[in-house]
Amino acid sequence: MIIGEYKSKLVTGNRIAFPKKFRDELGGKLIVTRGYEGCLVIVDEKGWSGLITDAAKGPFVSQSVRDTTRFLLGGAFEVELDDQGRFVLPPNLRDYCAISEEATFLGLGRWVELWSANSWDERKKYIDDHSSDLGEKLANLKI
Repeated sequence: MIIGEYKSKLVTGNRIAFPKKFRDELGGKLIVTRGYEGCLVIVDEKGWSGLITDAAKGPFVSQSVRDTTRFLLGGAFEVELDDQGRFVLPPNLRDYCAISEEATFLGLGRWVELWSANSWDERKKYIDDHSSDLGEKLANLKI
């Protein structure tokens, strides 16, 4: 199961180690793209197919559909893990999520998020401070 929080560091050559627990679940060929709130999203090929299908639903004539597709697909990279479970973080994605050294991987069931350690600390505080409100909003969604 893709769950948990793991710390890592960006090392020479923009390499970062993908947590072993996630490697065991997702394998060594991954897709990394921009996510929301300044993080990156990491999935395997099967997860990518589902993500794109969900995100790009709707008519091509819809600007929201096109922009979401541009955001996710336009920033995506296929990466392969080396023997030590590391991958090269493309410079534009590193800049997007502001990782300079310390990073946090989050397993969220269907995908993994990669955050700069500082950005995740800030977001986690927001979530902790607003968890009741967020739960209430979810309870009111009609899905």
